[in-house]
Amino acid sequence: MPIETRKTTPYSDQKPGTSGLRKKVKVFLQKNYLENFVQSVFDTLGDTAGKTLVLGGDGRYLNRQAIQTIVKMSAANGVGRLLIGQGGLLSTPAASCVIRKHKALGGFVLSASHNPGGPEEDFGIKYNVTNGGPAPESFTDAVFARSRVIDQYRIVRADDIDIDKIGETRLGDMTVQIIDPVSDYAQLMEHLFDFSLIESGLKSGAITLSYDAMHAVTGPYAKRILEERLGAAIGSVMNGIPLEDFGGGHPDPNLTHARELADLMFGARSPTLGAASDGDGDRNMIMGSQFFVTPSDSLAVLAANAHLLPGYKDGLRGVARSMPTSQAVDRVAHAMGIECYETPTGWKFFGNLLDARKITLCGEESFGTSSDHVREKDGLWAVLFWLNLIAVRKQSVAEIVREHWRRFGRDYYSRHDYEGMPAEIGDSIISRLRAQLPGLVGKTFGPYQVSVADDFSYHDPVDGSVSEKQGIRIIFENGARIVFRLSGTGTDGATLRIYIERYERDPAEHNQDPQEALKDLIELAESLSEVKTRTGMSGPTVIT
Repeated sequence: MPIETRKTTPYSDQKPGTSGLRKKVKVFLQKNYLENFVQSVFDTLGDTAGKTLVLGGDGRYLNRQAIQTIVKMSAANGVGRLLIGQGGLLSTPAASCVIRKHKALGGFVLSASHNPGGPEEDFGIKYNVTNGGPAPESFTDAVFARSRVIDQYRIVRADDIDIDKIGETRLGDMTVQIIDPVSDYAQLMEHLFDFSLIESGLKSGAITLSYDAMHAVTGPYAKRILEERLGAAIGSVMNGIPLEDFGGGHPDPNLTHARELADLMFGARSPTLGAASDGDGDRNMIMGSQFFVTPSDSLAVLAANAHLLPGYKDGLRGVARSMPTSQAVDRVAHAMGIECYETPTGWKFFGNLLDARKITLCGEESFGTSSDHVREKDGLWAVLFWLNLIAVRKQSVAEIVREHWRRFGRDYYSRHDYEGMPAEIGDSIISRLRAQLPGLVGKTFGPYQVSVADDFSYHDPVDGSVSEKQGIRIIFENGARIVFRLSGTGTDGATLRIYIERYERDPAEHNQDPQEALKDLIELAESLSEVKTRTGMSGPTVIT
């Protein structure tokens, strides 16, 4: 089978973000755009002879075509074995699971996560390393440097392979194995959770469930595990068929985009647990009847109760959260006498802590939680955790969270997203905030006196690396915080995220609406950033 070396010219915009390279589909359809990036990864990897790689994605538009290209380039670059999810599907946490279980060198994950899909929307690709997690900055920086000078790529001339039939085939010297995308992941989940107890609750009707797969990759996983294995009622999985455009929806599991689920959970006949996952299955939204659980509270509740579940019965080594995530889990860690690490946003920063066995659980406010079972955030894992917790404690979601607040206090928390602003305006807002930092410490705004004003810098305790300018922090003497950060996950313009938090110990004050409880801090954030004035926007695009 002939290997061709084809000439190409570099692109200047192939720098991976926090979760890989994400662009509009039309960008990826440019001549050799995908090929350049993939070859840059292979050139950075070096010798792949005889090694195993994993390949799959969230099923969005361009997923199947991209897989055929990567298959042929893998064969040309000496890969020994390629494991591909049937139909080209692998959720991001399942890809991590497969990489780890089969001791692969790494894998290509094709996804733009929670971004919309379709011919006019987004596509993405990232490389995960041998621990199953996203490549570290040292690797992605090297890939970017290579992409700026690349002048050729290697590919075999061959027909497309059948990715829909489970089994093995050969492409030149490479073995291609089409695998069941669910089985390895499902086996891992059964090891972590008490499936018999969950099954008993679901089959008896003591626990009811609605899970919105948002026409994304977790549909087959949820149907297999929740309905077929655990006995949830048929139809408990909503929107369970993966579609290339996610049914025209925005596969971001929040109260704005998972509207169908939210309406059900705040309706008159809501189930015990409502949950949703995003495009590639690594995010989760948790709801109870008439009750929304913030991702920050969810992480804290899981940490406080992990010892009740089989996979975590020996307790937690430590926990970690991204810097913008609320400090709720910090309070749990303090009470448990374990370490709590504060990292930049981006799951790769948790990888070192997990590999060094410094932590067991970790999470981000952007609807991502997980543990040491994989090296990605894991949406369905979080849903199973909550199901197991409900079954063990025999309480509703609201009862579990309210009891947690009574014990640890409540961190009122909200994130305001201003999406789609011109990048230059986003940059100007951050520049304005940075310019104010030196004069803010000691300044008083009503009941709030500034104790810390900085641009967050992270010193990795494992490898000593430093990541600077990770978000503007304004921290007050009473522990309240305002954080400003430009998101790196979008493909169109800039998104400014504003995170607002204050702590309330008094249980009598735990039933306020977060937007009311945080009203003065929200107004202060606007005054400091002038986001509405500078963008012309009347308010946030999304509030969570």
